[in-house]
Amino acid sequence: MAEEFEPRIVAFLCKWCSSAGSDLAGVSRMEYPPNVVPIQVMCSGSVSPLYIFSAFNKGADGVLVSGCHPGDCHYIKGNYYARRRLNLVKQLLEYIGLEPERFQMSWISAAEGTKYTQVIKDFVKELKPLGPQSKLRRTP
Repeated sequence: MAEEFEPRIVAFLCKWCSSAGSDLAGVSRMEYPPNVVPIQVMCSGSVSPLYIFSAFNKGADGVLVSGCHPGDCHYIKGNYYARRRLNLVKQLLEYIGLEPERFQMSWISAAEGTKYTQVIKDFVKELKPLGPQSKLRRTP
């Protein structure tokens, strides 16, 4: 019997908003898939494209970057810089032959635990038909 594919997702979460939103989802006992490895960063603007490519290189099937809503960044313009930089990452992924759907950005505040769970559920649902990522995965 073939086992159903479960994608592995690396999520870079802003400490001030998105990480707090994921914590709210957890303490509120909201259910969502356990496919995510959360990594807390100070700001979505501090996420280097190298972090994203490194996650894919180490076997992630999808990468999520999530931060404060535009206009609400604790570092004033960090999420604006992230949005601009990470749109280029999507184009680079397509250029190297990796499906751009494997990378997502979202804006989740500390009070949006429900939104966090929905973003994760939707991302898992989008990744399942794509299957395992193998383009950037390093072979031992």
